[in-house]
Amino acid sequence: MTAGSPADGDEESGGPWSALGGLTTRGRSFLAAGVAAAVCAVVLGQSDLLRVGLLLAVLPLICVAVLYRTRHRVAGSRRLFPSRVPAGTEARVHLRLDNVSRMPTGLLMLQDHVPYVLGPRPRFVLDRVEPGGRREVSYRVRSDLRGRYPLGPLQLRLNDPFGMCELTRSFSSADTLTVIPRTEPLPPVRLSGDATGYGDGRQRTLALAGDDDVIPRTYRHGDDLRRVHWRSTARYGELMVRREEQPQRAGCTVLLDTRRTAYRGAGPDSAFEWAVSGAASALVHMLERGFSVRLLTDTGTSVPGDGGDGLAGSPQESAESAGMMLDALAVVDHSDGPGLSRAYDVLRGGEGLLVAFFGDLDEEQAAVAARMRQRCGSAVAFVTDSRPWTANGAVDDAADARLRGLREAGWTVVPAGPGAALPELWRQAARERADSAPSATTGLSGGWS
Repeated sequence: MTAGSPADGDEESGGPWSALGGLTTRGRSFLAAGVAAAVCAVVLGQSDLLRVGLLLAVLPLICVAVLYRTRHRVAGSRRLFPSRVPAGTEARVHLRLDNVSRMPTGLLMLQDHVPYVLGPRPRFVLDRVEPGGRREVSYRVRSDLRGRYPLGPLQLRLNDPFGMCELTRSFSSADTLTVIPRTEPLPPVRLSGDATGYGDGRQRTLALAGDDDVIPRTYRHGDDLRRVHWRSTARYGELMVRREEQPQRAGCTVLLDTRRTAYRGAGPDSAFEWAVSGAASALVHMLERGFSVRLLTDTGTSVPGDGGDGLAGSPQESAESAGMMLDALAVVDHSDGPGLSRAYDVLRGGEGLLVAFFGDLDEEQAAVAARMRQRCGSAVAFVTDSRPWTANGAVDDAADARLRGLREAGWTVVPAGPGAALPELWRQAARERADSAPSATTGLSGGWS
C-alpha cells in the first residue's frame, strides 16, 4: 500500500523579520551599499546618489518580501511505497512539489531528512516551476537493521531570481518506514498433531442435533430455511435456526526469549537477531498453513491482544494480526527480566503447538521451560546458545545437559549455531519429533503442514 503525508501549507515558519536572515552575501552587499550611498547623498546633498542608494537598498528587501510571500504558496507531499519492508529490502519514497501561487518560482533545492541507517540524505535541485506546475522526484531507502524510522520533515530551499535571498521552508509532517525482520520460507513439514490449521486434525465445536438439546440462534438473512428449528420458533415468537458446525483453527504460540542475559553480541548477525528473524519466519509460516497464531515474549506480552485467542477466521483479520506481530518484532528489544516465569504464567492448558526461540538457558530457566511443556500439545524449541563451543570445538557439557532435560520433558529441541539455516533446522525438528513419537503420526490423515 501507499502511505501519503500531504503537507500543504504546513510548515515551520517565523515572522517576516526572520526572513531577513535569509539574505545572501549578494543581498547583504546590496543593502549595505545602498545604505552607505544614501548616507553619503544626504551628507553631500546629492539627490541622484540618494536615488541610487535607495534602489540598491530596496531591491534586496523587495526580494525578501516576494520570496517570503511565495514560500506560503508551495505545497509538498510524500508517498512511501511500501511502508513496511523486510530488512535488507528497498523502499521508494516519492516527493511531490506543487506551485499553487500565481507566480513562478526560482531555483529550488528539495531535501528530505532520513536517518543515517537508511542511506545518505537525498537532495534535489528543481528548476523554475510555473504557476500551477508540479514536480515529482523519488529516492530509495534501505536498512539492514529492523526498526521504525521517521522520514521527514521535508525541507525546501527557495531562491529569488536575483540571488538576493535564500529561505528554507520546513514542513512539519513526516512518515514512518517500518523495517520488519527477514523471513525465510519454511518447508511444509508437520510439527504438531494437527494435519493443518483446518485439516482433519482440527478441533471442532459441534452443534447438538437432538430436538431436546439443540442450541438455536436467531435467523439471519441468507440462512438455509432447512435449518429452521420450528419448536424454538414457536417458543420465542421469531424465526430460529440450528447452529452449524463451527470449526476452530488449530492454535500456535510463537515464544521469543528477549532476555538481555540470554544473548551475547549485537548487529544483524547476532544470535538475538537470528531468534527474532526465526520467530517472524515461524509465525508467517504457521499463518500460511491455516493456524491461529500469537506472538509471546518472556515479559508476558502477547500479540495480538493479551487474551491470547489468536487470529480471527477472516483473511482480513489474519492479515491485520500478522501485520501487528511483524510490527511488534520490528521494534522488539532486549528485556531486563530475569527469567521466563511471566511467559509461563500466560500459557494455559491446551495451547496447541508451542514454537520457542530461546537464548542461553541456565539451570533455573531450563526448569521453567520444561514446565511449559505441560501447558501445550506439542513443543519445539530452537536454542540459540551463544556459547555452544569451546576453543577446541568441544560441546559445552552443562548446556548439553540442559538440552537433554528439555527433551526429557517432551520438547523437541534443536540447537542453533552461528549462521544456522532455519529451513534446515525446521526439517530437523520434524525428523526428531517423528523419531521420538512415531506412533503419534502414524494414524494421522491429511497433508503435511
